Amino acid sequence: MNVFELIHREGHEQVVFCHEGSTGLKAIIAIHSTVLGPALGGVRMWKYEKEEDALYDVLRLSKAMTYKAAVAGLNLGGGKAVIIGDPQKQRNEALFRAFGRFVQSLGGRYITAEDVGTDEKVMEWIYAETKYVTGIPESLGGSGNPAPVTAYGVYVGIKACVKEVYGNESLAGKKVAIQGAGQVGRFLCQHLVKDGAKVYITDIIPEKVKMCVDEYKVEFVEPEKIYDVDADIFAPCALGGIINDETIPRFKFKIIAGGANNQLLDEDKHDRMLMEHGILYAPDYVINAGGLINVGREVEGYSKEHAMKKAEGIYDTLIKIFEVAKKEKIPTHVASARIAEERISSVLKIKKISV
Repeated sequence: MNVFELIHREGHEQVVFCHEGSTGLKAIIAIHSTVLGPALGGVRMWKYEKEEDALYDVLRLSKAMTYKAAVAGLNLGGGKAVIIGDPQKQRNEALFRAFGRFVQSLGGRYITAEDVGTDEKVMEWIYAETKYVTGIPESLGGSGNPAPVTAYGVYVGIKACVKEVYGNESLAGKKVAIQGAGQVGRFLCQHLVKDGAKVYITDIIPEKVKMCVDEYKVEFVEPEKIYDVDADIFAPCALGGIINDETIPRFKFKIIAGGANNQLLDEDKHDRMLMEHGILYAPDYVINAGGLINVGREVEGYSKEHAMKKAEGIYDTLIKIFEVAKKEKIPTHVASARIAEERISSVLKIKKISV
């Protein structure tokens, strides 16, 4: 793999490899774009099999953050970080404070936040070394857990999809299969059940599923069988790459709308396959933008009310994307990317105008 060729191809501004021997820190920070503002994106801790997998992941995730911020109308760029390690065994204060020092060295070009394998406590550790961190506990003046806002954005996004497919946004009687019973999946359950939807849920961690089943009376499905559920809507809220050659032929869903990042294994190929199968796809970085909206507010001065109101806008954004996709006869992922690129391009032109 030619690293520099890969970075150039994806259009990144900066990629930083971070190593600190005493803590065992191995991390990569990828800044895709700062055209609209500082690059904001979470730090993911994952037990990658190969270092190349970590690089590929951080490049893909950071690019998606650029598009997510642009489509959401935020004055933020796209960035992401990954830490190579097992969050169950290697998560400790010293390691994340070491990571925080690397974030600080970038002078605000990258602002970090929580992601898979990290949480509020981790953000507190990072905060000890840098001010360029969001999602810190409310007791320290931060916004706290972004999951409720992410889930709310997914919920209103599902309603936009239902409006597009069925002509009205009512969820009463609709069947929804949720993959992932983490915080976003759990909060999403709450919204859907309240609206009268029939919910099926799965997760590889039984304790998480049990919480949802006990609290919301939803139905458990074995992890591998979630793709075969006869439901109206599929809401992926775990890891990405689950929409692929093997799973698409199994889908009976009319709508795919969930909180996971990078749901399409191959963006161009699988978005088009969904369109050919008559399945409406809500681009993941659009429908799951609530978390970014939440921590983005923290940069400007946090207001929970403003964050929730801004997340409601995901509904209108998706309706606009569906209109463009129908008019141009293109997949929804292509339509959303076009809208994002147009905004970035227009701001870049303004920045190039000499005063």
